[in-house]
Amino acid sequence: MILFTEEEIRKHVGLNTETIQVVEDAFTSLATKRVEMPPIMRIDIPAYNGEVDVKSAYVEGLDYFAIKVSTGFFDNFKLGLPSGNGLMMLFHSQTGKPEALLLDNGYLTDIRTAAAGAVAAKHLSRQDARTAGVIGTGSQARYQIEAISRVRPIERVLVSGRDEGRIEQYMKDIESVLGVKVEAASAEDVVRSSDIVVTTTPATTPIIKEEWLHSGLHITAMGSDAEGKQELEAGILEKADLLVCDVKSQSRKLGEIHHALDQEQMLAKAVEIGEITSGRSKGRLNNEQITVCDLTGTGVQDTAIAIYTYNILKEKKARASIT
Repeated sequence: MILFTEEEIRKHVGLNTETIQVVEDAFTSLATKRVEMPPIMRIDIPAYNGEVDVKSAYVEGLDYFAIKVSTGFFDNFKLGLPSGNGLMMLFHSQTGKPEALLLDNGYLTDIRTAAAGAVAAKHLSRQDARTAGVIGTGSQARYQIEAISRVRPIERVLVSGRDEGRIEQYMKDIESVLGVKVEAASAEDVVRSSDIVVTTTPATTPIIKEEWLHSGLHITAMGSDAEGKQELEAGILEKADLLVCDVKSQSRKLGEIHHALDQEQMLAKAVEIGEITSGRSKGRLNNEQITVCDLTGTGVQDTAIAIYTYNILKEKKARASIT
């Protein structure tokens, strides 16, 4: 089995138009191909405010499938460590033989999650969106804004967080990377003043209120990837003109739809994003619609990014270890 380190992966794989397209194609496959994607296996580590998720998917016709183990330990910032970690294992679809071990330490999860946010913004936000807002100051808050900037002409970023020091560092980092003005704001001001809002927190009580919504707003909620997490008031889903999710079956247990006052009604209202990327359903229809995308993360994204990474590393003859 071939082993690639985070250093080699980062050298050759980044957040760009290619990786965004890889994830968009993965969503499309959910609507157009036979995909075997089991429910997420989850382990909670409450003593350390941590969680472990195991995700996988096989897409018919692909030579490989991935199994991804990702961790989120949300007190790690106190230790000067990132909250996310993990690795991906690639297996041959015909024989089940282990093909590669991608020791990415959560990097590929960050890339594919941010790419999903870009796909959502591409199909659901106004094409003239100029101001992006983010709730949260962690690594995904950075990646999401960078990803959105690749599909929309973002000129201004608003950020809301709990720690002033982390907010200041976030502002410096994004201004340096994107060359745009970044301003600190309350959660309410972020929502009221933005064209696109992304929530990237492990919150267990709603951060965004229904009364803050405005015409033309798009929200991507991607922090609520466990049963107890919630970032949006339930009424926001009812008020949305277009409600989108990654997989309805997963949304019964995870994400914002999971907390809906009438879950079945919201599931009936929701459109899976693969239906939109495949052209079977429409995305945003006009500049007045309020759109919401509830992303909980899917194994098909992990298989897609793992195969892409493996092929790129082979093409570039990246340094590897054989085990």
